[in-house]
Amino acid sequence: MTAPPPITWTVADAEPADAEAIHALQIVAYQSEARRYDNWSIPPLVESVASVRDHIERHVVLKALIGDRLAGSVRGVVEDGVCLVGRLIVDPELQQRGIGAALLAAIEARHPQATAFELFTGDRSEGNLRLYRRHGYVETHRQPVSSEVSLVFLRKPAGRAEAT
Repeated sequence: MTAPPPITWTVADAEPADAEAIHALQIVAYQSEARRYDNWSIPPLVESVASVRDHIERHVVLKALIGDRLAGSVRGVVEDGVCLVGRLIVDPELQQRGIGAALLAAIEARHPQATAFELFTGDRSEGNLRLYRRHGYVETHRQPVSSEVSLVFLRKPAGRAEAT
């Protein structure tokens, strides 16, 4: 298998007008997770456009763009000094090109006041787990959501060097 051709993207703050496009990409990006877990009611798939817009208005939401094309997005919310990283998405056609890693680094850079970064993913989401571990996140605990599935929670202290 040959490597995909190189691409260039930019990362910028999402605007409320981006909510519909981010929501649409979120639906596409989470299809693989829904199939992996045979669960079509996971929160990213049932979230409304209004909720995405509200998040953009109240918190930090970043978008990755290739020209005018939305390539990905990520959210960050600070609670008690910890940045909760969520909804890291990349267009499935553009994955494995560094966009997810760039968004992860960008959301961390946007929260210099954070003492740590936390996120979670499903226990069967090996690609996600590899990405997060490669960027310095360490598993803290697992939370069962059913007899077949657990959420894996990971944490990265602020200022921790990444192994890319």
